[in-house]
This record gives sequence, C-alpha cells and structure tokens, in this order.
Amino acid sequence: MANIVKEISHKAERAAVSALIDTLLKERSKDREKTYEKILDLAKRFYGKGISDEAYEKAAKGIKDPNNRWIRFIDKVLDESDPHVAKMALLNLGFEAFLNGTKTIRKNREIYNCNIPWLILFDPTSACNMHCVGCWSGTYGHKHNLSFEDMDKIVTQGKELGAHLYMLTGGEPLVRKADVLKLAEKHNDVEFSIYTNSTLIDDDFCKEVVRLGNITFQLSIEGTPETNDSRRGEGHYEAVMKAMDLMKKYGIIFGTSICYTRANIEAVTDEAFIRMLADKGARFGFYFHYMPVGNNAAPELLPTLEQRKYMIEKIRSYRSSDCDIPFYPMDFQNDGEFVGGCIAGGRNYFHINSAGDAEPCVFIHYSNCNIHDHSILEILQSPLFMAYHHGQPFNENHLRPCPMLENPEILKKMVHETGAHSTDLESPETVEHLCAKCENYAAEWKPEADAIWASETHKKPAYTNYEKRAQ
Repeated sequence: MANIVKEISHKAERAAVSALIDTLLKERSKDREKTYEKILDLAKRFYGKGISDEAYEKAAKGIKDPNNRWIRFIDKVLDESDPHVAKMALLNLGFEAFLNGTKTIRKNREIYNCNIPWLILFDPTSACNMHCVGCWSGTYGHKHNLSFEDMDKIVTQGKELGAHLYMLTGGEPLVRKADVLKLAEKHNDVEFSIYTNSTLIDDDFCKEVVRLGNITFQLSIEGTPETNDSRRGEGHYEAVMKAMDLMKKYGIIFGTSICYTRANIEAVTDEAFIRMLADKGARFGFYFHYMPVGNNAAPELLPTLEQRKYMIEKIRSYRSSDCDIPFYPMDFQNDGEFVGGCIAGGRNYFHINSAGDAEPCVFIHYSNCNIHDHSILEILQSPLFMAYHHGQPFNENHLRPCPMLENPEILKKMVHETGAHSTDLESPETVEHLCAKCENYAAEWKPEADAIWASETHKKPAYTNYEKRAQ
C-alpha cells in the first residue's frame, strides 16, 4: 500500500513539474523570472537543509538580475533546443535526477550503509570504428557486448536506488544505435548521455533522438584539425563538425568530451577553439586528464606540472562571470573540490564495461563483481566498492583526489586487500604495472597541488556523502 501511495505521489509531483516546465518554455527569456523562482522554491523544498540559506539567496538574487550570466545561459539553452528535448531534459535531469533522485539516493545511503551513485556509466559494446592513440578501448575488439536485457537490468535496478542519469561509453556506443534508442524509449523517465566519436550520427538518428527527447551527447574532439586528427585519425575533425551542425539543426542538447594531453592542452583550451564550440551549439564540455591505463598506454602524453596548473586556471576563467562565451566547461580531475574529491566506487558514479564487469571508475579496470551474476546493490556492497566507501576522500586536498593518478599506493592496497582482478579486455594489467606509471607524476604533483590548495579558501559543503566517520 505504501508503495502505491508513493507512486501516486511521485506521478502527481512529476505532472506538476511538467506543467511548470511547459510554462517556462512558452515564456520569453525576460518573462521567466517568476517561473524560475517557483522552480528554486521547489528545489529548496526537496533538498531541505541540503541547500543552505546562503546558496538559496544567491540563486534568488541571480534570478532577479537581468545581466546574470548563468540565467542568460539557461535561457539560451531553452530557446535554441527543440521544445520536447528541452522539456525531457528538465523533467529527467531536473526533477527525476536532481530533486527526486537525490532525495532517494541520500535515503538509500543511510539504509544500505554503502555508496549509492547519482549516475551510472556503462558500455553497450567494446566495438569501435576508430583507434585513437593511447586509448585502451580502441584495442578491445568487437567481441564484447551488453545485451539489451543487461542494459535494461542496469537502468531498472539503478532507478530503484534513485539513479536517473545514465552515461554510455565504449567502444563506440552508437555501434548499438538501435538498442540504445529502444532503451531510451522504454525508460523515458531517465536521461541518457552518450559519449561518441560522432561518426555514426546522421539525419535519421537525430530525428529519433528528438522524438524520444531524453538523450544528450558528448562529442569527442581535441582542438584543431591537426591536434585532433593526429590522435584520432584523419577525417575525424570533419565528422565532428558535421555532427555538431546536425545537432544544432535539430535542437539537440550536446556538449564535448575532451581528453587533454601534453600534446594538445593548449589547443583544446584556446579561446578561439572554445568560441568555435559555442558557435556550433555546444553548451558544455567535460575535460578529462589523460590516464596511462592499459599495457599499451602512452605515459609520455601525461601533462606536465606547468600544464596542469595552467589547466586549473584556464577552465575556471571560462566559468567566471567575466567570460562572455556561452559554454560551461568541467574538469574531471581538477574540479574535485566541487564534488568532494573522488566520485568513483559508487560515491557518485561507477562503470560497467561491455563484458558486464563492474569497475569503480571508467579509468580503474579492476573488479570483483559482474552484472550477469550480481545486482546493482550487491555490486555497491562488494569488497572493492566498500573499500572505496571506507577510504573516501582519498586525500583532503581535492586537487589530488584519485587513488590511481595522485595516490597510487592506495589503489594498490585496495586491489590487493579485496582480491579484485584486472578487467582489461585485451591484455590484463597488474595494479603494480599501472601504478608504477603514476608514481613519479604523483610525487611531483603533490607539492604543487598542496601549494595551490593552501593558497585558496575552501567552503565546507552542506552535504558530503562520505562514510559517517569521515564527516
């Protein structure tokens, strides 16, 4: 009976939010202030103490400021997106994931005493039509695939725990285009976000994405045609440009996925490059520090210390109120302060590869569970994932968050103590071999990161999902 009442209540709430979104989309930018205020009050009601009075007042002040960069940014995304795409993103990311999902997840963390993720990554396939230099998945081959039933199980069980955002990686996820669309249609109350090399995007596919409305994209690109194609292959840059034009034409929300290396870091952060992305219609971008994962990795691509310091300053400058570019970049490695350090091991996310192995992170290829034999909850309560839960944060300096890249001794300890095995699908890699590639980098970065961290003022977040002893 309680579950029925809960389901009815949830449907009523979703319907109310849907009506609010309809109003928002019908209004012109200058008329949206009152609707934004209602949405902010709704968020405060859901989060409770999770939103501080200070944060609430700051957001309320921003809504009333006609020159506020981020309100103008949101308006731009709403106005240029297909109305159905915009509505589904607001419903599934805004209501289901940020509001309802967060509330459910926090409750389940208390009930199950383990990490419960806000999002789950999974690889529909190991197959890829490209072979980028230094990328482990380009060498995996075509033999591993999650069945539709596997993917359905992941999403169904994830939703039960509160997760309403699913990111698809690979391989190239769009090799499984038909099953991806089928999955998005069945689970129209979640948002799917696809990391893709862009080469399989065409008009027919875009029309299906608009019909469904609950798919966004991160397109892989790395700077100029020269810096991009030197790692990803001749003609790839042109394919990305074509995909961007198609998505802008159809009003599909998309961003970029950029791996920064010693060879391309200046090109992928150049202002002309960022402006080009924004002009093409990309509104956000994920930057990923190159990780020397796999026996075929290229450690020489690791950024220098000066490049990493430059990266911190550059990305934050593009997010500042002084920047007029309608593009929001995020740095997976250097934005640890804003998410409480390492988010892997289910703390905020985890990864399932195309063979079904549950890995704590897309960059940490070790596991002691497989989706074919375990439920999502059993995976989160398994020894390796609980080692993450007990150990996070792995460093109080969130510019050194990773148990591999910046704290390799921790990853070695967790793998050995939990009996986790290598899940590299081509050539199993020992944890000693992996961590040896990171030891010098970690030692050299430590004093630099500590100096930067000590020079800054850090706010304690209202909510940190660490094990109770760490709070």
